[in-house]
Amino acid sequence: MAWNEPGNNGKNNDPWKQGGRDQGPPDLDEVFRNFGKKFGGIFGGKGDNSGGGASALFTVVLVVALLIWGLSGFYTIKDAERGVILRFGQYHTEVGAGIHWKPTFIDTVTPVNTQEVRSLRTDGFMLTQDQNLVRVTFEIQYRIFNARQYLFSVVDADRSLREATDAALRFVIGHSIMDDVLTRGREVVRQNTRQELESIIQPYNMGLVLVDVNFRDARPPEEVRDAFDDAIKAQEDQERFVQEATAYAREVEPRARGQVNRVMQEAEAYKQQIVLKAQGEVARFEQLLPQYLAAPQVTRDRMYLETMEYVYSNTSKILVDVKNSNNLMYLPLEQLMKGSAAGQSTQGVTPVRPNLDSGNTPMQPAPVRSSTPRTGSGR
Repeated sequence: MAWNEPGNNGKNNDPWKQGGRDQGPPDLDEVFRNFGKKFGGIFGGKGDNSGGGASALFTVVLVVALLIWGLSGFYTIKDAERGVILRFGQYHTEVGAGIHWKPTFIDTVTPVNTQEVRSLRTDGFMLTQDQNLVRVTFEIQYRIFNARQYLFSVVDADRSLREATDAALRFVIGHSIMDDVLTRGREVVRQNTRQELESIIQPYNMGLVLVDVNFRDARPPEEVRDAFDDAIKAQEDQERFVQEATAYAREVEPRARGQVNRVMQEAEAYKQQIVLKAQGEVARFEQLLPQYLAAPQVTRDRMYLETMEYVYSNTSKILVDVKNSNNLMYLPLEQLMKGSAAGQSTQGVTPVRPNLDSGNTPMQPAPVRSSTPRTGSGR
């Protein structure tokens, strides 16, 4: 219950009145004085000093200031950054990623991102070697690989790189003709610009490395744009026709070579055929000659009959002797014609000879003979 609550049976529970005397609330000046005495003794002061309150307050302020100064020295460097430390304005060292501490007002830390790829674009009207004006747009991609050189080698590394890019590009464009810049020589211009830019920035040690160089656009002035568009279109058509002709040549040439090989192989086969046929004729003649010498008349008659048989077997004409016959004779002429056209032997009638034994009997067909001539000896 409270110390001054009514109905307390006359008891006074005032906390400031203990032991029968009124103590009153605590004196703040005395509290600060005691606090100052304690700290004054630490710093070599006297506890009964008349200015103890001011010295105590100064001590508290000094402790708080030191605490704030110590806490303000903590800083963080990100994973992609490098921290460049300056001590009293002079380069001291570099630190990597993590939490670090520095003495405030003594060291200065400048974080530099060494993994970020930065872009720089430059464009403008430039004069070519053949005294033509073109508007060129170029883009440079680069990153920082040395934080100290990037900050202290030149006043402004990014601005210096921009000026070096503009100088390198104008030098390359000034040594190129307009057709190369606008059409077929763009890749050469890009490579030459990169080489020239690297040679310019290398002596300055700016701590930068080129990642890529892109040739964005190259256009003539607006006043003559239509004429240049027509010229570029004509050049593109020329290149297209050349490519189509090359493709057609690559398609036709193998086919022609194949036909040449086929004709040569056919000629070689025909040559061998003729040679072998001639050799066969020679061999047949050599076999026939002894038979002719043994029986000349018989051999001549046999050769004549075989020759006539071969000739008549390959013709569609039919000879019929009806002089002494009045009988009607049916011949399958249609089948004979088909058989002759197909080159196959057919069953029918070959040249018919009359039966001279009786004048009124119908003619009988002669037996069918082979259409190929018979060769050889022994007959």
